[in-house]
Amino acid sequence: MNATLDAPTLAQQPVSVTRKMAASLPGLRAVAEAKGLRIHHLGAGYPNPEVTDPRGFIAHEQAFFEHLRRQEGVNDPHALPEFLRESYAYTDTLGPLSVRESFAAVYGGDWGVAVDPARLLPTVGATGGISLLCSLFERPGAPVAYITDAPTYAGFLARASLCRHARIFSVDMDDEGPYPDELRRAIRRARAAGFFVPFYYTVPDGHNPAGFSFSMARRQAILDIAREEGVLIVEDAPYVYISYADAALRPQPFLAMDPARTVHLFTGSKIGLPGPRVGFAYTEASVAIEGGNAASLTDLLLTEASADILFQNPRALRGFESLLFDESFKRRDSLWPVAEKKLEVYRENREILLATLDAKLGMHAARFHWTTPEAGFFSVFTFLDGDIETNDDFVARMVAEYGVVVIPMYDFYPADARERDPKAGRDQLRLSFCFTEHTGRARATELAVAVDAFADAALAMSARA
Repeated sequence: MNATLDAPTLAQQPVSVTRKMAASLPGLRAVAEAKGLRIHHLGAGYPNPEVTDPRGFIAHEQAFFEHLRRQEGVNDPHALPEFLRESYAYTDTLGPLSVRESFAAVYGGDWGVAVDPARLLPTVGATGGISLLCSLFERPGAPVAYITDAPTYAGFLARASLCRHARIFSVDMDDEGPYPDELRRAIRRARAAGFFVPFYYTVPDGHNPAGFSFSMARRQAILDIAREEGVLIVEDAPYVYISYADAALRPQPFLAMDPARTVHLFTGSKIGLPGPRVGFAYTEASVAIEGGNAASLTDLLLTEASADILFQNPRALRGFESLLFDESFKRRDSLWPVAEKKLEVYRENREILLATLDAKLGMHAARFHWTTPEAGFFSVFTFLDGDIETNDDFVARMVAEYGVVVIPMYDFYPADARERDPKAGRDQLRLSFCFTEHTGRARATELAVAVDAFADAALAMSARA
């Protein structure tokens, strides 16, 4: 007999669009395959299997661990090296010091920032950093407002919507980033409504899902507003190394512009491997607390993390540390050489997407538009004729009739954005060029066929509208 727990204060949260698609895909796949259609993946934002083959990483990690054993001077094969004991033992919430020191040196060197290892807080990916921040500012129980983009990362929407006394105030964007005047108005509107505004959350490089990177001019305007209005910038940075811009033209992260105004969320899932869920939160900010005092935000987040995940995974952190050392076990000067091995794949994928769309749809500029990503995994495709609605039925038909898997954009828009414009995102799709099921030349061929099939589907479904 099933029992139902009476929990009247709980509420059902909406399921994200990506999870809805994942749940419906097996049935849609069966319909498509029954018609003899191949399935073309342009929906998943997963790292490509060609760059997440763990065998090279495992071999390098094991060699690095052997290097650490020799460094300790452990000659007895039966003796337990200290690094190995530590890797499988409890460690404190900050994790092993050597990992933070190595990451601070390499990452700080890449971005011209003197990163303090004592302020690096390990997190369960960048999403773990989002959760810690939200929990910290929600804990007092006062109404809290989160400022973010329209559209914004679905994982942030999912976490922010869990708190009943939290509300999202979103800001519309153009192809440089959020409109500065709207950002300021959103902060002030939230405060006028009685909300405490701790931060503005964004993904400025390779924006997920918007498919572009913020210009430097817009970043500076955002930073100026954050300083003037007294809010933090929470910079989610999964794609800072998945950059297609020339090295001299890469924009600065907010971390490099003002680490005392920024909470920088790094994840190793794109530059390394996704499974270990290694991430770091870094900030030099201080915040006012009760009694008129000020406290280090790092210390407050550390307390929050201690209540959430008391012991970080030292084995995963030491494994990530091996990425920061080259084949001769010299600490790297930069992570860009590691990124380049992945960029070879993603750069080619991006060119396949853009070249195929241009070849098939470029002559229909009045009907279709797509963003040109300077970083990340995504391009946003827009139907311009006004008669297309990219709802669940549209997406299901695209799979069932053409075998093409895409993600609709509307659920990436916060509720207030859909109130401003009920059609927000309902003429758009997020196209992912990162994932295929094959590697090598088969990967490139598979993606080209997928984008070609999508372009044919877009033309056909647009003509029928």
